[in-house]
Amino acid sequence: MKLYFLLTVSLFSTLLIDCQSLSSSGVSSSTSTISSDSKVVIDPLKDFDYTTSSKIPWIQEGYKNWKWRNEYDINYIEMGDTSKPAIVLIHGFGASSYHWRYNIPVLARDYHVFAFCKLGFGLSSKPVLEEYSADVWRDQTLDFLKEVVKKPATLAGNSIGGLTSLYTAATEEAKPYVQGVVLLNSAGKFRDSTSQGEEQETDESTNSFVDFIVSKFQRFVIDISFVVTKQPARISQVLRQVYPINPENVDSELVESIRYPSLDENASEVFYKVITKNNKGLYVEDLLQRLDNVPLLLCWGEADPWIGPKAADKIMAQYPQHSRRVNIPAGHCPHDEMPDKVNQEIQKFMEETVLI
Repeated sequence: MKLYFLLTVSLFSTLLIDCQSLSSSGVSSSTSTISSDSKVVIDPLKDFDYTTSSKIPWIQEGYKNWKWRNEYDINYIEMGDTSKPAIVLIHGFGASSYHWRYNIPVLARDYHVFAFCKLGFGLSSKPVLEEYSADVWRDQTLDFLKEVVKKPATLAGNSIGGLTSLYTAATEEAKPYVQGVVLLNSAGKFRDSTSQGEEQETDESTNSFVDFIVSKFQRFVIDISFVVTKQPARISQVLRQVYPINPENVDSELVESIRYPSLDENASEVFYKVITKNNKGLYVEDLLQRLDNVPLLLCWGEADPWIGPKAADKIMAQYPQHSRRVNIPAGHCPHDEMPDKVNQEIQKFMEETVLI
C-alpha cells in the first residue's frame, strides 16, 4: 500500500479521490479561509433560474455560509422549493460544492437541494487539524442536516464523499435524518479476507524505522506534487484522465474551482494531512451492516481508472436486498461527466424507492 501511494500521489493530488478510508476526529490548532470576508449575506444565486438553466456559475467569492461549531466557515449551495424532499450532495477529495454544478439546478426542479464544501476543501475554512478524518466529515454532515437542512434527506456522495454519506447514514444519531444514500464511485476499505481481524507479526523497531523514512519521503513527494498539480494545465490534464468518455466537460470553470482553493495558505498542509491518513477499523462491510435497510443506489462510472466496478460488486454482494446499481458510461466522476444520466437515475431512485 505504501508503494502504491508513493507511485500514485502525484496523479491525484488536488483532485477527486482518496482510495483509503479515514476514521477519527481532529483537534483544531488554527483556521484559515481564502477570504477574510467569508460570510455571504446575500445568496449570489438568488437571481439564477434553475427552471431553465442546467449549470450553476462558478463564483469564487462563495455562495451561502454556515458557521459550523461557531468556528468554521462552511460554504454551501441551496436551491429548490423548501417544501420538497431534501437531497444533500457531498463532493470528493480536492473538489467542492461546485462539482455538482450540473446536478443542483436540475434536481432542484423537483427537490430541495444542498451541496456543501467539506472542511479543508473548496471555499470552506481550512484549519490545520491534528487529523483530517472520516469522523470530521461525518460530524460535519450530521450537523449540517440538523442545523441547515432541518429535515430528513437523501445523501449522495462521490469518491470520499460517498464514504462520508455511507458513514453518516450508518451512524445512530443520524438515522432520523437520512432517507436514502446514493454512492457514485465511492471510496472506502473492504476487509482483507486473508487476514480478517489479524495482523502479521513484524519487528516493531524495523517497522518504526521504515515508517519514519517513508513518512519523510511522502512529505517531500506531496509537497512537490502539490506545487506542480495546482497549475491549471496540470489540473486539466489529470481531470481528463478521469473523464475518459466526455473530457469536454473539463472546462475552465471546473479547473478554476480546484485551483483557486489551493491558493489558501493552509491548503498544502491540509492536503498533506488528508492524503497521508490511513485509519484502521472503518470498513465498508461494517457500515453497510449498520444501515438498517436504508435504500441504496449505486451510480457507478464503469470506466473509472481509480475505483472500478469491482468495488460496486462488493457493495451489492453485502447489501443486496435494499440496493440498486446502475452502470454509467463515465469515469470517476459520473455526476459531472454524464450528468443527464446521473440526474435521471437519482430522480428515479427518489420517486420509486425513497419516497414511496
